Amino acid sequence: MTTALLVVAAALVVALVVAFLLRRRFLLSGLGAVTMWLRPGGSSRWAVGVAWYGGDALLWYRAVSLSVRPQQRLCRTELHVAGRRAPGRDDVALPDDAVVVSCETDNGPRELAMDPATVTGFLSWVESAPPTA
Repeated sequence: MTTALLVVAAALVVALVVAFLLRRRFLLSGLGAVTMWLRPGGSSRWAVGVAWYGGDALLWYRAVSLSVRPQQRLCRTELHVAGRRAPGRDDVALPDDAVVVSCETDNGPRELAMDPATVTGFLSWVESAPPTA
């Protein structure tokens, strides 16, 4: 009886690990998928994830999750870049070469951090939004 429970528990753990790895591979295989850190306004914690931007929205998926739904959806027409900076002393979760982009959205401020090579494409995507009335 105990051996059967251990086998079932081990099989569940293996299934969860496989599901996590397949989800991550799927997210990173898409066109426009980049690694991006996100910090909501007023928070001191960065969360790493995978972002897809294209069309009219940026979809951000938490890296350590099994959810297939995006945790954040930022519409391009509601996203305004307020500035960019290098990581500071409080940004210990970020790589040293990351660029932090401060954004204003209809749902409040957000900070996005990404590799320097990603910033140009991201800013071009934001600036190419159709004009709003």
